[in-house]
Amino acid sequence: MPTVTDETIERAARAVDGGELVVYPTETVYGLAADALDTDAVGSVFAAKGRDRSDPISMAVPDVQAVRQYTRPSEREQQFMRAFLPGPVTVVLEGKPMVPDVLTAGNERVGIRIPDHEVALALAERAGPITATSANVSGTGSVRRVEELDGAIRDTAAVVLDGGETPGGGSTVVDAEHGEIYRRGALADEVDAWLAGH
Repeated sequence: MPTVTDETIERAARAVDGGELVVYPTETVYGLAADALDTDAVGSVFAAKGRDRSDPISMAVPDVQAVRQYTRPSEREQQFMRAFLPGPVTVVLEGKPMVPDVLTAGNERVGIRIPDHEVALALAERAGPITATSANVSGTGSVRRVEELDGAIRDTAAVVLDGGETPGGGSTVVDAEHGEIYRRGALADEVDAWLAGH
């Protein structure tokens, strides 16, 4: 079983701080991290994935307190986050001015993740906020093991944190304020039930 140590997480955090890309495990699939507030670093994520710049990228933070540093969640959104985060749910919130347009594709709202995975949380805590997008070339399948990484992703990543095989699936993307699910994934039925009852 691969192990990720404090030392490798520190090395990954330094790479992110230096504008480089890092592959990291989450409770769904492997993600591709860059400094989410660094326009050039986020641009490198789009380039590595071959992703259209009109398709926004979410960011990961270690806790709800960090969410409030970068966004303006309403009381309802905070209730929702307390119910579902950390976990495989992306919450779309109003971003503060420091959130770059390249990340949000020019939208005022940004997707926020608090991953339920100790390696992802440790990286987000030490280097955050980091980009939260799957470590795959756009249009190809998500990656659950580092052996499955596309060469284009592996070659652009300064550090690959191998946490073993991840469970798979994808996060549910939700606008809790307006009661809208943009993408159904893990916990989608539970999210539906919460939105209907609040």
